[in-house]
Amino acid sequence: MKKTLYKSFLLYLLIAVALISGCVKEEEPIIPEIIPEATEVNAFIWNGLNDYYLWNSLIPELSNTEYKNKDSLNAFLNTYTDPQELFTSLLYKYEEVDKWSFLVDDSKEIDDWIAGISETMGYDFMLGRIGGSDDLFGFVRYVYKGSPAEKAGVKRGDIFMKVNDQQLTVSNYQTLLFATQTYTLSFATISSSSISLNNRVVLMTAVEMQENPINKDTIFIFNNQKIGYLVYNGFNSDFDIQLNDVFKKFKVANIDRLVLDLRYNGGGSVQSSIYLASMIYGTDATKVFAKAKYNSGLQSYLVSEYGLASLNDNFTTYIEKNGNNPVTTINTLNLNKIHIIVSDNTASASEMLINGLRPYMNVTVVGINTNGKYTGSMTVKDWDEKGVVNPNHKWAMQPIVVKYANSRDESDYVNGLTPNIISEEDFANLLPFGDPNETLLSVVLSDIKGIPVTGMVLKSAKMGLRKVSDSRDFKPFANEMYINPDKFQNLKK
Repeated sequence: MKKTLYKSFLLYLLIAVALISGCVKEEEPIIPEIIPEATEVNAFIWNGLNDYYLWNSLIPELSNTEYKNKDSLNAFLNTYTDPQELFTSLLYKYEEVDKWSFLVDDSKEIDDWIAGISETMGYDFMLGRIGGSDDLFGFVRYVYKGSPAEKAGVKRGDIFMKVNDQQLTVSNYQTLLFATQTYTLSFATISSSSISLNNRVVLMTAVEMQENPINKDTIFIFNNQKIGYLVYNGFNSDFDIQLNDVFKKFKVANIDRLVLDLRYNGGGSVQSSIYLASMIYGTDATKVFAKAKYNSGLQSYLVSEYGLASLNDNFTTYIEKNGNNPVTTINTLNLNKIHIIVSDNTASASEMLINGLRPYMNVTVVGINTNGKYTGSMTVKDWDEKGVVNPNHKWAMQPIVVKYANSRDESDYVNGLTPNIISEEDFANLLPFGDPNETLLSVVLSDIKGIPVTGMVLKSAKMGLRKVSDSRDFKPFANEMYINPDKFQNLKK
């Protein structure tokens, strides 16, 4: 009996074990997740900002050590399908602190901007209104040489009210002025405090052209002194030689004073700013014009490879083209004082020039506070290690990569540079450049003569003019300052 019970127990036990074993599933092998490669464009954006962006240490997604692992980086980049969205997400306080870095889907757009090439009718203007009316009128501030506007007879100081026979208003001006390549412009006349149409109408069609930033240069006698006067509207390296020729003319004439008009100069090439500073002050290449500060990684690399001097931009003797080959000797005036006319349109490379000259000479600035841009950008394309651009896409970016100070380490002028003599341009009475009665030039001439300027009553103020916009608000990259990517290549030579 006991044996029978024992056998029965063993049988039940074996059946139970068999049943339990049958319920346990075999463990499935763990297959590692395959992270797809990020798109070439997304990888280019992240790598370019990681290498060069001035504020990369302040962006967690650029400083995240996990992204040294390629899969982790790919996983992050694959969350973005729009390259623009990825780019702006990696900028430091976008549109608050960094208002300048940008990305384009065709690098030609950047190349044309640097060359000063655009589709334009060739005139710069400001729009304003009187009182509470929504009607606008425009003031022509200057005209490009050889432009459709110049050929149509448009001049600085011209006033217009209608486009294609429609009155400009706060609600239609963007469409009328910036959304068409051909239009008629109807002009007006100011008398006392009123504006009325006259019979003058011109037809203009935009063309692709390169703006010559040397708008006017002249020499005139004032207070028994030879005054050199230059209106310079952009630091475009294509015109460095022509600019040097202007200074040759000033030098041969043995001018006593220089008045540099930068009121509409939004910046441009850092190298052109160095050249202009050398034309004005001198060509002692041992003296520091500006000091550069990059992100910690790039700065450490430059210092370790090329020394602290690689962070300095000095005055120079030559205008250099094709690398470091000197081709043109700079015509320098060796001045110890200068008057510079500015406005809130004066930005970046213009401010760099003023700030860089101040430690070495008496710089009298006339106008209102400048724009306040002391950082510079650089064109970054999808290069390989040999500098060959990836042929699979045309994307390029212009990130902020550097911050500048002068030889006394003065920088961070976020509110702009404050003029020595504060004076506003009279937009309702824009006389030709070089006219001694023109508002800001007349202030300069009074200062040269030693006459204090007080209590000027501007016609625009009497009319209650309120600025609404100007053409530079719709000009891409208007206040940029940039360095040439070859700068880093040239250090190796």
